[in-house]
Amino acid sequence: MEEKKPAILVVDDEERIRRLLRMYLEREYYQIDEAGDGETALQMALKKDYDLIVLDLMLPGMDGIEVCEKLREIKSTPVIMLTAKGEEANRVQGFEVGTDDYIVKPFSPREVVLRVKALLRRSSKTRFLETETTTKNVIVFPHLTIDHDAHRVTVDNHEVSLTPKEYDLLYYLAQNPDKVFTREQLLKDVWNYEFFGDLRTVDTHVKRLREKLNKVSEEAANMIVTVWGIGYKIEVEKEE
Repeated sequence: MEEKKPAILVVDDEERIRRLLRMYLEREYYQIDEAGDGETALQMALKKDYDLIVLDLMLPGMDGIEVCEKLREIKSTPVIMLTAKGEEANRVQGFEVGTDDYIVKPFSPREVVLRVKALLRRSSKTRFLETETTTKNVIVFPHLTIDHDAHRVTVDNHEVSLTPKEYDLLYYLAQNPDKVFTREQLLKDVWNYEFFGDLRTVDTHVKRLREKLNKVSEEAANMIVTVWGIGYKIEVEKEE
């Protein structure tokens, strides 16, 4: 059976940029759809299950921030935001509403391809796990299981859909239960670079994580503990 090609939505109001990205991404055998404004992009993203969205920040009408915010109310589709230089405040806002990565214009198309590949790898679920295989890369807590090979999170046997960045944050905390991480540490290590931005980015992702876990299990949500004045940790109940 032929393997399904990843579907990517490219959103930019400049046709030349859409055409450039389409050319480079189609060389990698991705299926590409295009949108030139935010409202059209949101309608397309809600109607079709894309594997990834490349989303320009500055769009006519509904901008990229609003598109991402509305999308996140319903879907966890990975999003790479395209931003112009000098828009750091907007990039912070983008992370707060659930953007997974950003690329600064002017960009190298090859860099976009590499970022797309990396994000697709992190968000994809490994197909071989559909068979009866044993995996060692699993973290198991009461009420919460993280299968890192499959990038799959289950809470009381119910799978929870997370964005790649939400998953990265949860997995990072879960690897070191009961260890407290500062917001600065989390920004640096989970976002993979020195990011001198608004620390609310971490708070927003933690809040969203708790909300998603809480829909299935209050106990699982309460494992993510705020250590006031410092940061966050995963707290595991001790068996008596």
